[in-house]
Amino acid sequence: MTMISLAAIAVTLLIALLLARPAGLYIAQVFNYERTGLDRWFGWLEKPIYALGGIRKEDQSWKQYAMALLLSNSVMILLVYLIFRFQGMLPLNPGGIASMEPTLAFNTAISFMTNTNLQHYSGESGLSYLSQMVGIIFMMFTAPASALAGAIAFIRALSGKPLGNFFVDMIRCITRILLPVSFVLAVVFVAMGVPQTLEPAAVARTMEGAVQEIARGPVASFLSIKEFGNNGGGFFGVNSAHPFENPSGFSNFLQIVLMLLLPASLPFTYGKMVGNKKQGRVLFVSMLMMFVVLLGVSLTSENTGNPVINALGIQHAQGSMEGKEVRFGAAESALYSVVTTATETGSVNTMHDSLTPIGGLVAMGNMMLNTVFGGVGAGFINVLMYAMIAVFLSGLMVGRTPEFLGKKIEGKEMKLIAVTLIISPLLILLPTALALYAHPDTISNQGFHGLSQALYEFTSSAANNGSGFEGLGDATPFWNISTGIVMFIGRYFPVITMLAAAGSLAAKKSVPETAGTFRTDNILFGAVFIGAVLIVGALTFFPAVALGPIAEYLTLKP
Repeated sequence: MTMISLAAIAVTLLIALLLARPAGLYIAQVFNYERTGLDRWFGWLEKPIYALGGIRKEDQSWKQYAMALLLSNSVMILLVYLIFRFQGMLPLNPGGIASMEPTLAFNTAISFMTNTNLQHYSGESGLSYLSQMVGIIFMMFTAPASALAGAIAFIRALSGKPLGNFFVDMIRCITRILLPVSFVLAVVFVAMGVPQTLEPAAVARTMEGAVQEIARGPVASFLSIKEFGNNGGGFFGVNSAHPFENPSGFSNFLQIVLMLLLPASLPFTYGKMVGNKKQGRVLFVSMLMMFVVLLGVSLTSENTGNPVINALGIQHAQGSMEGKEVRFGAAESALYSVVTTATETGSVNTMHDSLTPIGGLVAMGNMMLNTVFGGVGAGFINVLMYAMIAVFLSGLMVGRTPEFLGKKIEGKEMKLIAVTLIISPLLILLPTALALYAHPDTISNQGFHGLSQALYEFTSSAANNGSGFEGLGDATPFWNISTGIVMFIGRYFPVITMLAAAGSLAAKKSVPETAGTFRTDNILFGAVFIGAVLIVGALTFFPAVALGPIAEYLTLKP
């Protein structure tokens, strides 16, 4: 790894992090219903949407908010499922792509509505242009908007304010945040050479005289919201390793910044909305510290590579370029893999199945923890859950009822948090065991790496990330249905339970801060927060990863 590579990584992260604070404060403005510079451009668009949808700007209880989120998302899943099932008979299908079979359509509709974007099909050959635009891109806006709306309702409840209205929050998120940024960025990507066309695949004749079809389509509009909305997925089968989807080093830099922007900005949104900016900064710095450590581990592993015995019997190490795009190299590939899993995006510019065992462990660990920035909305709810766990553990140690933002955390809230904690390992470990027992034939690698492949697939599904180790024969009814169920439960169950916990806290009276109150806006709290993530989160999955990537790493040692 050269100094130029390190400097490029440092500049990329610095720019993303410098943008986080102003972006976070702007998001707080949007959801505090304050006037913004975009009101005159998009305010007119909202009024007919509210009128057509019969939406009234009335505050909802946590139950009404959660039900509105769940039912609206479920209806959208059904509508897009029907588009996938009948795409072969619908227009805007110049490639004559056939309709999806039922279990694959089921998996794909749930995948993109849950912000997962797991793909059991090859992008350019699996969906028509209509399905890409009306189905996929539509959900790429509504999915992150739904998640961010849920996170904002959670923050409002913690601060003692009404939760707001889900439909209003979702629409404002689309019109004031996602749509304007994505529109501008789509134009930028077109200028970089990313295709944006409804023309069929280009036909070219090679030097040998063979005919080659070059896939293209409305890629730029797909790419901008894919990265900014932490969606992931790929218009093409090889995702952002494809030169049409990631044509240059600058486009690669821009994609990394976009993936980080919303998740890194939410701590500042939180601090502004709850009236404790210092606590927001503490959460931001804590997540940044975990991110930097994990990035360092991945960079070291991918640039060192696996040990090799040469012809003279001498052991040496070599950088790992297997499965990586040579335009980006090992360093930028490792950075991309850490960012895409830390932000729960799932876009890839390298094949994660080819990462070194430790590099793969870092990617998997990011998703298991789901707190190293985390995805837009749902990931930040997870961060606040661990913050409350940290406060609760601190209260137990000093024999005092824990308080968070002036509200006592008692048995009801901790039961809801405990149930939320349990659901993730259940969704990951049980289906992995079932897959290894009942369908080992679909796993291309046996032994430790084969276990990692199955474990990664369900971890990615439960964490709504969508990247994969690949190497799996996952386009089968078993994988389509099992991961579809895991994605649905992994998305909506934690949001609903944590909204219930926030609703319970919101109903309580605030208690005045005293000398004995555990402060949540200092270095000590940051340390306890990181400790809670590592002890409660990491140790839950340690036995599984010990049998997968850790065991694989140990077998490579001489």
